[in-house]
Amino acid sequence: MSQNICQWIETHADFVPEKLAVRFEGREITYRELLSQITQTAAVLKDVYGIGRGERVAYLGFNSPELLVLLFACARLGALLLPLNWRLAPLEQTYILENAVARILVCDDDHKMIGHQLSDKVPGCVACDHADIATVTDDVHDCVDRDPKVDLMTPVLLVYTSGTTGRPKGAVLTQQAVLFNALNSVHMHDLDISDHILTALPMFHVGGLNIQTTPALYVGATVTLQRRFEPATVLSAIRDLRPTRLVLVPATIMALAEHPDFKRTDFSSIRSVTTGSTIVHKSVIDIFHDRNVPVIQNYGLTETGPVALYLRIDDAFSRVGSTGRGALHTRFRIVDDEDRDVPTGQSGELLLQGSNVLLEYWRDPAATRQALQDGWFRTGDIGYCDSDGYVYINDRKKDVVISGSENIYPAELEHVLDQMEGLIEAAVVGMPDNRWGEVPVAVIVPDSACDIDKAKVLSCFDGVLARFKHPKAVFSIDVLPRNVMGKVLKHELRQMLTDEMSTQADLGAGRKRGKLAQVF
Repeated sequence: MSQNICQWIETHADFVPEKLAVRFEGREITYRELLSQITQTAAVLKDVYGIGRGERVAYLGFNSPELLVLLFACARLGALLLPLNWRLAPLEQTYILENAVARILVCDDDHKMIGHQLSDKVPGCVACDHADIATVTDDVHDCVDRDPKVDLMTPVLLVYTSGTTGRPKGAVLTQQAVLFNALNSVHMHDLDISDHILTALPMFHVGGLNIQTTPALYVGATVTLQRRFEPATVLSAIRDLRPTRLVLVPATIMALAEHPDFKRTDFSSIRSVTTGSTIVHKSVIDIFHDRNVPVIQNYGLTETGPVALYLRIDDAFSRVGSTGRGALHTRFRIVDDEDRDVPTGQSGELLLQGSNVLLEYWRDPAATRQALQDGWFRTGDIGYCDSDGYVYINDRKKDVVISGSENIYPAELEHVLDQMEGLIEAAVVGMPDNRWGEVPVAVIVPDSACDIDKAKVLSCFDGVLARFKHPKAVFSIDVLPRNVMGKVLKHELRQMLTDEMSTQADLGAGRKRGKLAQVF
């Protein structure tokens, strides 16, 4: 086993120094050059900014080679990389930086201004640009002494995921977790040095970073990075660069299919398309299956690296709808409410165990104890296993809304609504959406003495939560359904919304029909 994951790059720089490692907007970086950049960046982080073992290095920017360089430089120093979601509102980003006690915030050119504004609000956090952590010195290759305390059990990634309590939680992934996630991915995809990965999904998510990108660097393959997902540029890269694999979520698959160039694009170089992050409908998978491109599903969470269950190419066409078997280095159980294994075909909560699973939640021992019990990670997702060992996810125990691969927790939105004048109470649930899979919908109980309209409700989210988290519809109700313990019965709300939407031929009428009325 390697002492730290930076040795992946060191080994390839020895064996295949001129092999193309990363391509990005006209730049081509070999493994030898990638190692040089990692070493120089590690030296600057250590000598200029005082970054050492356990320090947090945040990154705010679109996909770029610099993000990958930072990851491996942190691995060498024993520091933690904190990739920030650039889609979040400044208040959300500020909370994460403060909670993580970030020492440095590295920004790309597109996020320099907001990055410096954020660092001004976070004590002890210094903002810098890409250029500030690069050097022009050629003789720094050996200037970073190896710290004997840095090994595979050293944390290297701190990735924040939305929390059920309304605040995001930081999942701590060790270098071992990144390694075993890579090993799982290699087995899932049959990855090897001949592969060429096209990364278009954002690498601030572990999906964009770890399903194929870091595993590709583990095996010595080539990665083409795209700054951000755009259908035209993805299709152009497939046509001109002939990549072999890519990861897409259902929303991006549909966006590609709707582009006028999709039908005339040659996909013969693509060995497989990997998807997941939510329940994937057959109609979405068929978009590529109709082009004879295998679509393989992956199941996982930020806390699992994320590769935990998956299909392989041999099962792509015959097991549509399944999220596959347990990964090579991950075990799973499906249990009832008393933690007893359920029989084949019966639904229960999915538990996971493996070296790819998070070490802990950052500074949150209570959440860690709740999630990690008796050596198993409780996913909160509901599924079943068929007689052949294939898992199907059919529900979520938690209330998370997965919209276009982004996790949206109703508690975040409800916290905002609770502070709005004129509302007695409110709840947020996810409803099906043809494009995004799900979207959040707010159900409010307005004070009869106040004048409430949709614009007023939605305006309370401006600048507080990211735009993609805002409710897409607002309904009013006289009283929220609750059980005897006072808990809002969200399954009843979802059913009421489904019934209301199916009976209203013209939602724009705004008339109250039954218990719910849409707010305009």
